[in-house]
Amino acid sequence: MTNSPDLAIRLRRAAFNHALAKADLGAIGAILAPTAILVAGTDSAILNGRKAQIVAWKKEFTAAERTIYTRTPDSIHASAVAPVAIEHGHWEGVSAATGLPFASGIYTAKWRRSGADWVIEAEIFLTLA
Repeated sequence: MTNSPDLAIRLRRAAFNHALAKADLGAIGAILAPTAILVAGTDSAILNGRKAQIVAWKKEFTAAERTIYTRTPDSIHASAVAPVAIEHGHWEGVSAATGLPFASGIYTAKWRRSGADWVIEAEIFLTLA
């Protein structure tokens, strides 16, 4: 474990991106808090809880036209008074079949230190392209 919240969260984000690319539901679940919330970028659908997100990712991974999503942090700000941090960045979804961009935008994620690791508590996405 690293003492720097910025580095630790960037490493966890890289692990999450890798898990998305490899369709690794176990690794995805390990990075999400049990009560993690995701607000989708286009239709503002709300996925409430780790289990709901795992179900959604499982469906995405078996789709005929699978999209691989990558989130890239632009900034991370850790609280000095609580074990929480906020991440701002941009995301992109590319076709698994062609490698061509499908959609992209910006996101914000709230992280919480849970034991030795950081977990995602909430993410909100905005589709821009």
